[in-house]
Amino acid sequence: MSGDEPFLPAIHALHLAEVAARFRVTPAELLAGTGLSEAQLSDPHERISIAVVERLVARARALTGEPALGFLLGLQMRISAHGYLGFAAMAASTVGEALDIAARFAPTRTNALALRLNVEGKSAALILEPRASFGSAEDVVIFALAYGIGQIGRALTGRELYGGADFAFPEPPYFARFRKHISGPVRFGRPAHQLLFDSATLDYPLVMADPSAFRLATEQCERELDALGTAAHVTSKVRSALRRRNHPARSLEETAEVLHVSTRTLKRKLASEGTAFSKLLEEARRERALLLLQSPTLSIEHVAERVGYSDVANFTRAFRRWTGQTPGQMRRSGRT
Repeated sequence: MSGDEPFLPAIHALHLAEVAARFRVTPAELLAGTGLSEAQLSDPHERISIAVVERLVARARALTGEPALGFLLGLQMRISAHGYLGFAAMAASTVGEALDIAARFAPTRTNALALRLNVEGKSAALILEPRASFGSAEDVVIFALAYGIGQIGRALTGRELYGGADFAFPEPPYFARFRKHISGPVRFGRPAHQLLFDSATLDYPLVMADPSAFRLATEQCERELDALGTAAHVTSKVRSALRRRNHPARSLEETAEVLHVSTRTLKRKLASEGTAFSKLLEEARRERALLLLQSPTLSIEHVAERVGYSDVANFTRAFRRWTGQTPGQMRRSGRT
C-alpha cells in the first residue's frame, strides 16, 4: 500500500471479524481472498486500504445476512483500540479536551477520515469528514464511528449523553430497527456527517482523568504525528484557528497573527499543501452556519453576521452554493 493511499487501522477489520463470528462466520471465511490473516489484523501498526475495507464489508454482509454491521461495530468500540490517541483521550480532563485531542491526532490513525469540533454558543457539532470514498461501505464506517464515539463518551463520563446526528447519505432501510436505541433526533440527506449536542457537554469531567498520563500519551501522539510528516501541516493549524471556541480567527490577517507568520508566508505554505485560505475560510463558515441554523431563535441576519457576512444577500448566495438551498428554505423544510 502506497503512503498516500487512504487507509484505516487493520484492528477495525479484526473487530468486523469478531462481529461476523456472532453469525458463525469464521475469520478465515471473512478474510478469504484478501491475503490478510488474523495475526496481521492484530498488529497495532498494520493498515488496510479502503478498497480492502469495502471488500470486507461486502463479504461480511453477504456471509452474515446482516446489513447493519456499522451499529454492531459501534457497540463494541473500545477506546483502547485507538492506540496512544485513545489513551490520551481517556486521560483527558473533560469531554472537550478529549475531542480536541481526537481531532488533532486523528491522522495518526487514518488519513481517510478527519474530525472537527465546532462550537457556537450552546450548540456543538463534531463533524466526521470522509477524506476518501468508502463506496458501499460508507454507512458501515460512518455509523460505526458515530455510534462508537457515543459508546466511548458514556464510558469515559459515566453518564448518559444526549444529542442528535446528521448523515449525508439517505436513510438505510435497516435503520428503523435501531432508531429506538438512539436518544436524539437523527436526520439523513444532510450536508455533512456530524454529531450534534449541547456545548455544556464539553465541560463534563472524565472518570479516568490523569494529567500525568495525558501528558505522556500526548507527547507520544506528537511523535507519531511527526513521524508521519504531518506535525507542521499548516492546513490543520488554520482549521483550528478558524474554529477556536473563543474568538475564532475571521480573516487571513487574524489567522496569520494567531500562527505567528506573515500573510505572505501563510498563503505560500497553504499553496504548497494544495489549498488556499479562502477555501478553508469558506469551509469553516459553512459548518458554522449549519450549526447556528439549529437555533430557531437566531434570525437569518444574525446567523449571517455571526458567520462573517455583513450582507444577508451575500450570505444567502454563499449558503445556496454550499447546500443547494437558501438558509430560509433549509429551516422551513425542517432539515436543520
